[in-house]
Amino acid sequence: MSKIGMVLASAAVLAMTGIGASAAPAGAIKNVVLVHGGFVDGSGWQGVYDILKKDGYRVTIVQNPTTSLADDVAATHRALATQDGPAVLVGHSYGGAVITESGSDAKVKALLYIAAFAPDAGESVSTLIANPPPGAPVPPILPPQDGYLLLDREKFAASFAGDVKPAQAQFMADSQVPWGVAALGGKVTVPAWKSKPSWYLVTKDDKMIPAPAQRQMAKRANATVSEAAGSHAIYVSNPKVVADVIEKAALAAK
Repeated sequence: MSKIGMVLASAAVLAMTGIGASAAPAGAIKNVVLVHGGFVDGSGWQGVYDILKKDGYRVTIVQNPTTSLADDVAATHRALATQDGPAVLVGHSYGGAVITESGSDAKVKALLYIAAFAPDAGESVSTLIANPPPGAPVPPILPPQDGYLLLDREKFAASFAGDVKPAQAQFMADSQVPWGVAALGGKVTVPAWKSKPSWYLVTKDDKMIPAPAQRQMAKRANATVSEAAGSHAIYVSNPKVVADVIEKAALAAK
């Protein structure tokens, strides 16, 4: 057999046996479902996805239509239906409301909030942001157009992605997904964090959801809390810290 043939044969054996490939720690939940928030889509999770895949996790990314909470919950349930076992359900920003409502799914064993809203029963994102404390940063949300919201492009980086590379932050600003007003107003019925173990990553430099508000919601949800320096877009700017928290939750919630 030629040297090339031997290399190809060895690669085939490794692929079949799994030798040489990373695997999630024994006993850890292997499935991770990632839910994005408003103004963005699921592609922002790529850095987190790459790390988790390398570490042996099966990762699914939900593409929310962000038209209404009900539509986004339905999209998340469809993603959960494809899982081959228990899953960690992760939500960023508005995605926290989505996982709070959809996390009662039987396949969800743990919830993880990344700088996210964690509403209680009868609450929505709209009610949670209705009365900001004095001095709190105000997100540069433009007036609704045809029932949808966008952030001011010129202020997007400073408010949403302050620690993201400028060119990437500009791309995020220019490729915004319109966020439905109905999604903001969607009220949670039965909060999953009342029955499922929860984790929360607080972003200390957040200009969209101030860190004190994050801490308050995390405490109310009785979540295991960790904190990191970073903007609202920490999942883009520092995917390693986000992936680490996800992996800790996957192992602890086994």
